[in-house]
Amino acid sequence: MNPQQMTRRSLLAMVGLSLRAADAPKPNVLFIAVDDLRPELGCYGVEAIRTPNVDRIAKWGVAFRRAYCQQAVCSPSRTSLLTGARPDTTKVWDLVTHFRDALPNVVTLPEHFKQQGYFVQGMGKLFHPSVEDPQSWSVPWQTPKAVDYALADPAAKKLSGAREKKGKKAKGPVSEAADVPDNTFKDGKLAELAVATLRDLKAKGKPFFLAVGFAKPHLPFVAPKRYWDMYDPKELKPATNNFYPKGAPDYAVTGTDEALNYHGMPPEVTPELGRHLKHGYYAAVSYMDAQLGKVLDELDRSGLRQSTIIVLWGDHGWKLGEHGAWAKHTNVENDTNAPLLVAAPGLKTAGSMSDALVEFVDVYPTLAELAGLPLPKHLEGVSFKPVLVDPKRKWKPAVFSQYPRGQRLMGYSMRTERYRFTVWVGRKDHSVIDAVELYDHRTDPQENTNIAKADGNAELVKRLMEQWRQGWQGAQAAAR
Repeated sequence: MNPQQMTRRSLLAMVGLSLRAADAPKPNVLFIAVDDLRPELGCYGVEAIRTPNVDRIAKWGVAFRRAYCQQAVCSPSRTSLLTGARPDTTKVWDLVTHFRDALPNVVTLPEHFKQQGYFVQGMGKLFHPSVEDPQSWSVPWQTPKAVDYALADPAAKKLSGAREKKGKKAKGPVSEAADVPDNTFKDGKLAELAVATLRDLKAKGKPFFLAVGFAKPHLPFVAPKRYWDMYDPKELKPATNNFYPKGAPDYAVTGTDEALNYHGMPPEVTPELGRHLKHGYYAAVSYMDAQLGKVLDELDRSGLRQSTIIVLWGDHGWKLGEHGAWAKHTNVENDTNAPLLVAAPGLKTAGSMSDALVEFVDVYPTLAELAGLPLPKHLEGVSFKPVLVDPKRKWKPAVFSQYPRGQRLMGYSMRTERYRFTVWVGRKDHSVIDAVELYDHRTDPQENTNIAKADGNAELVKRLMEQWRQGWQGAQAAAR
């Protein structure tokens, strides 16, 4: 049975959540977005990193190991999740296009809650800054102003031996570790604003949808020194597959372009610099986590946690040297797979981990279902609410991501239980296939070797191509 065809009562019974009476209080929603967050967290089994507050949410709910964004770059991913529509529907494949150009009347996720009687407030990075949407919020969206760097002397920020790149305007330094308070930077100020807002919302007594978007660990890797001091860089292990995937088309994986935009970065990342960058990324994650902790503390202190749905998601992954790259912008596992954690009042499976295949486009219908709201007809995802009570159950047989390469090509990637299958087609004519990639996660979880043309794989490629052509609609219909 298609989950969208199930009755609300049967679905609620299925997931073990109590049916909310019509006159019962509506649950609140704390909606947390994090920029460039990999599923490299304590609750995901990575002991080297310190993320006690993200781990708290995992203890309160379900963490998804295999959650996938629809395009691994900020605006397309965020737009897809917040509209419940995929990039080919929103027409957002870049950082400048506004989704309302193609979908002027679409009801966004926060707007839907607003229309259903919620007080909806957003702060920090939610939509991409160039694509803000005033009608989504009950009050104007806001983000605190703060410095990007604390050190005044640019020379002090340079990495030893680095040199400027010719013909390219560099940003500030790629990293900084200054002995300053948390609220020197935007995420610290954002946490203070979120805490104050929770106090106001508690006093108002109206159901709320509070969206908080943290900026770190996005480049530059800037965090107060105490977060750098949490780690010994000598103990941080570099990526073991710092090479281009064998047999992949030469446009499949981008290199260090994102990191190279920063002041003083050399053309190539040396092992020493790579270790420093990973150190900076970890410090930025722990800094963000500490700010998240302040918000969660207030949620607990106010007595709101037991009546609040909490969702935390990273808009996409990020490569820390995998495939020789320090960026996102691809269809590889490192970029499309990102953290997703959901906690809800009455959930009986708190502390569970799920390997079910889910997509960020599914978050909108899931939150609506959890809050007892109707589902808009435009949604292109499906609620994974049944997985919240039975995290070990199968769900979608495949999930889908995509990434353009200029105006000529679009790569559509299908992730199944075992395989990643990516087909590069003409943007104007999808029948024109330029290249195919196939990676077997059972034998090659790092996606190091494209086996699409390997001897004996012709039938496998044919079968996966048939499944790929059925697209997300076919996979969604199969979810049960």
